[in-house]
Amino acid sequence: MEPGTTPTMPENDAPAAEVVTEADAYREAAGAFADSVAIMARLRGPGGCPWDREQNFDTIRKYTLEETYEVLDAIERRDWPHLTEELGDLLLQVLFYAQMASEMAPGDGRFEITDVLETLNRKLIRRHPHVFGEAASAAAGNRVRVDANVDGSAARVLANWEQIKQAEKKKSTVDESLLDQVQRAQPALAEAAKLGSKAAKIRFDWTNWRDLLVKLEEETGELVQAADLPADAAHRHGEIEGELGDLLFTVVNLGRHLGVDAEMALRGTNARFRQRFRLMEQAAGRPLNELEPAELEVLWVAAKDKLKQMDGTAMAGVKG
Repeated sequence: MEPGTTPTMPENDAPAAEVVTEADAYREAAGAFADSVAIMARLRGPGGCPWDREQNFDTIRKYTLEETYEVLDAIERRDWPHLTEELGDLLLQVLFYAQMASEMAPGDGRFEITDVLETLNRKLIRRHPHVFGEAASAAAGNRVRVDANVDGSAARVLANWEQIKQAEKKKSTVDESLLDQVQRAQPALAEAAKLGSKAAKIRFDWTNWRDLLVKLEEETGELVQAADLPADAAHRHGEIEGELGDLLFTVVNLGRHLGVDAEMALRGTNARFRQRFRLMEQAAGRPLNELEPAELEVLWVAAKDKLKQMDGTAMAGVKG
């Protein structure tokens, strides 16, 4: 509620309480956002935080990636209270970039946080004619005629979204590649899957997922050949890196054929590795670095078996 506003009371005799409307919630959110913008400006301004003032677009990038993954981690752990904090940290990255951009000279690409928000708002309206109406969508820049009557179909929404999105891009030139439509600014695993998917649209793809198993053997053999080069060979590192990349690309596209997201699959494996390693530490009775490789292997197998038993017990409890 704004200062001096008299709370709206229910018409019945219910206990006195303030009725918060959507408009109240929007004003509260806008006020909190404005506070965040002001705080960020002060941190970067004269007399602000020395560390914040020293940062630039390049130094902040790694924190953006870290905060993104911390949001994913909170979601996967269903840690909703912690997710509130992590989303705030992610929002801080947006505020940081916008503040640094506002300090640039106009000719260097200067923009404000307001420009970020207005660009987002126009895009949302432009790409949702089925929600905001075709007139509003057109006023926001949409030049594609799509069927705004989606009848509650998410598939039809996505089809319209892609048509509008493609029309927003510049016209193709003779030098433009089909793969230019895949953004480089994303995790490498996600980029690999999208590159494979885009190539598949012109039927440049493996016919069956089993064909990728043969390709994996081929790429593994080439990696072995690269690793077997003389240790002092000038091109050895580059060869290994290239062959390992080819192997990873093949694995990602195997996941695509099987309907599995490689990034999520690897995150799941990482989580299981953490669990098993912790069980090893608990069962060892002494620091793991004091054990021999054979002893570590025994502990690892035991940890895997224990987790399988725990998972089996949990599933039995669900079925029961």
